[in-house]
Amino acid sequence: MTDGLADKLKGAVDKVVGDAKDAHGEATDDTGQQAEGKLQQVRGEGRDTMGDAKNAVGDLGDRLKKSQ
Repeated sequence: MTDGLADKLKGAVDKVVGDAKDAHGEATDDTGQQAEGKLQQVRGEGRDTMGDAKNAVGDLGDRLKKSQ
């Protein structure tokens, strides 16, 4: 579960930073900054999903070991 947690934390940071960049870009009418922020948010979602997948695989492996 530790591997998945690291990905989920990195994903959360990417989403927060991306949201801030998007908001700053919108406030300053900087479409490049907005696009960078939106991309970083998507990257964060991907990392979060990867963390969920790693946790699920780890949990499944733990269950299989216990059932043997």
